[in-house]
Amino acid sequence: MIKSFEPIVDKDCRILILGSMPSVKSLEKHQYYGNKQNHFWKIIYELFNEEFDDDYERRKTFLLKHHVAVWDVLKSCDRKGSSDSKIVNPVPNDFDAFLRQYPNIKSVFFNGSKAEELFKKMVEVKLNIRKDILFHRLPSTSPANAVKYKDKLEQWKIILSEHFWE
Repeated sequence: MIKSFEPIVDKDCRILILGSMPSVKSLEKHQYYGNKQNHFWKIIYELFNEEFDDDYERRKTFLLKHHVAVWDVLKSCDRKGSSDSKIVNPVPNDFDAFLRQYPNIKSVFFNGSKAEELFKKMVEVKLNIRKDILFHRLPSTSPANAVKYKDKLEQWKIILSEHFWE
């Protein structure tokens, strides 16, 4: 069984970005999006027009400075390798408690279709999710997603839209 990380979040976060479960490389490094081939950090820094930083602690601070939280849909699962298609025995995180604890979160963005699928199947239908939260799926930043970086970035720019922050 593999386990996800604690969320990167504070009381001022307004946006939550959800992955499915950390990759093998991320788990080894104990870092969200720890695979250097994953475009997540590069996209986030470019969205906010700031210089990319390799230091993980500064990356976490950067997210919080911009009121962005990061977590995974799953608390634990069994999986061989890093592929989302290999996930079995998934156990979701407690979003009911999380969203009560962080009421300023107004929008949830799924980093890829598997995160959205797991959330809808395991969380949304069973829990009392606040009705004021907007949900939106973005293309996965994973290196397994063959979409070009520039195209991913263009689609991720929607995060900056005002109505997701209100």
